[in-house]
Amino acid sequence: MAEVAKGQPVSYSSLTPPQSATINGLIAAEAIAAGDACYIDTASSPPGRVKKASGAAADNTVSVVAGFAFQDASADDPVTLVTEGNFRYAAALTPGTRLFLSGTVAGGLADAASTGGTVPIAYAIDATRIRIVPAGLFV
Repeated sequence: MAEVAKGQPVSYSSLTPPQSATINGLIAAEAIAAGDACYIDTASSPPGRVKKASGAAADNTVSVVAGFAFQDASADDPVTLVTEGNFRYAAALTPGTRLFLSGTVAGGLADAASTGGTVPIAYAIDATRIRIVPAGLFV
C-alpha cells in the first residue's frame, strides 16, 4: 500500500462546488487542510464538529467519510465539506486507480484498503486530479 501524497496547492476543480454537493454550516474541531477526508464527530463537545477521518480502525465513526474539506480551516473556524466532484490533489497519480481512506495519515488517501477504509472513496482521473466517489458508487 502506498500513501497518496498531496501536491500543493490542493483545490477543488472549479471556483465553487455545486450547492447539492456540499455540506455547509459546520465547524472544524482541529486544523483541516483542503482535500482532507473528514467525518462529523457526534461525540465532540459541542457535537457535530468536523475532524479528519482515519481508516486505522474498523467499524468506527472516524472512518465514515462525510466529505472532503473545500479549503483550509483552523480549529473553531467554519468548514465546508464537498461530497462529490474533482480536486487537484497530487502528482504522478495513475489514472483509474481507486483510492481509499488512509490508515496511517489522518484525512489522507492510499491506493489500497486500510482496516477502516475498505471502500474506495475516490479515484484518479489523471496524473493530478481525483474524483470524489459518492457513497455506494463502487459497491
